[in-house]
Amino acid sequence: MKFQFSEKKVKLPGNVHAYAEKKVMKLARYFDEDAEALIVFSVEKNRNNVELTVHGAGTWFRASESTSDMFASIDAAIGTIEGQIRKNKTRLARRLRQDAFTRSVEETSFTEEKEDDLSIVRIKKFQFKPMTREEAVMQMNLLEHNFFAFRDEEQDCKFAVVYRRNDGGYGLIEDAD
Repeated sequence: MKFQFSEKKVKLPGNVHAYAEKKVMKLARYFDEDAEALIVFSVEKNRNNVELTVHGAGTWFRASESTSDMFASIDAAIGTIEGQIRKNKTRLARRLRQDAFTRSVEETSFTEEKEDDLSIVRIKKFQFKPMTREEAVMQMNLLEHNFFAFRDEEQDCKFAVVYRRNDGGYGLIEDAD
């Protein structure tokens, strides 16, 4: 597993990075050797924040935890991702057998600038592989996002978006063409 560390508003000693790497390696049993882990450390209002993003075989897992101790935040983030994997174990195994893990989602570029309230501050480009609506909802939940864009296998690979509704259900936006 490859590691990348980032620190925002904090300078941490090496033992924190070593501890995080050791703990994240527990997740390596679920992924191939080419999996990547991005760990972002930050401190805000005396809270130690850890955001852990793991990308392996085309699936993204994300957890963000905040506690009064950086080590506890790391442990909590690992626990959250392990919970996501256990919760979706059968779906993830089925996707493996169906070769759905080959989906490549790569961020190719982004920019961050501050201008007006209506300015675009970040641009991401993705390649969308066809998937079922169920797979799209699962991927959205694994990323802890409120929406997920994909190509809908059930509608001749047209562009679609699933989203989380305020009532707790899910919605689907389809291309009208």
